[in-house]
Amino acid sequence: MKIYTKTGDKGTTALFGGTRVPKHHIRIDSYGTVDELNSHLGLIRDQDIQQHYKDILIIIQNHLFTVGAILATDPDKATLKNGKDRLNIPKISAEDIELLEKEIDSMNDALPPMTHFVLPGGHQTVSFCHIARCVCRRAERLASALNDLEPFQPESLTYLNRLSDYLFVLARKLSYELKAEEIQWIPKKES
Repeated sequence: MKIYTKTGDKGTTALFGGTRVPKHHIRIDSYGTVDELNSHLGLIRDQDIQQHYKDILIIIQNHLFTVGAILATDPDKATLKNGKDRLNIPKISAEDIELLEKEIDSMNDALPPMTHFVLPGGHQTVSFCHIARCVCRRAERLASALNDLEPFQPESLTYLNRLSDYLFVLARKLSYELKAEEIQWIPKKES
């Protein structure tokens, strides 16, 4: 597989299915942001954290490749006239979303209740989780805008939404395990 093809030298790129679009197209921005998120998850996985979290992050990274493939597919070329999947693109399943929910619930059950918003930070690994959470929210916003223009599998949007929740709770759980200070945001009262 050759790394450079020179086909994008004039500012266009090909979607799954062969359609060429400008590199600034919202579809490219959507799956590019999912790719950026996936790289941030790799950074979290490279930290000194429990193997369980690393294993879950690998599963999530695989699911993000699925989301990226869905976003990178030209909807006009994805299905045949009889509604069958032409390109055999994988899908996000209800079970994929349920895995995130179970992980969120399990971590949350081990944490003290949250009474205030918390400021991102306290430990480098925790900060990586918060950065990934913000990138995930951006990916979700872009995917939502794309979905308004060209609808795609709805579970993909749900997955991104749940993933940002997972990353927030993972940040809190790692703060707890690393004994990092969790600073609450307390709005300044007017005098």
